[in-house]
Amino acid sequence: MAFMVAGLVFGFALRRRRISFVPQVIILLVWVLLFLLGVEVGSNPRVVGSLGSLGVEALVLAVAGVLGSAVLCKIVFRKDGRQ
Repeated sequence: MAFMVAGLVFGFALRRRRISFVPQVIILLVWVLLFLLGVEVGSNPRVVGSLGSLGVEALVLAVAGVLGSAVLCKIVFRKDGRQ
């Protein structure tokens, strides 16, 4: 929470300046976090071993969540006029 509050304070202080690189950094960090989540899940033998028993429903929910997040991020950034 402290990092979020620090970011809010920093953003408020610099609100009059156009910081053009921030959206690209955010997108890059989201992709890095998704990649690291995949690495973590793939390296867990219990998860990998039980993939067959998790079922199609879990796969559909995971794919829908990732795709939904990516699509909504794209829409938000497009509406914001930054992309």
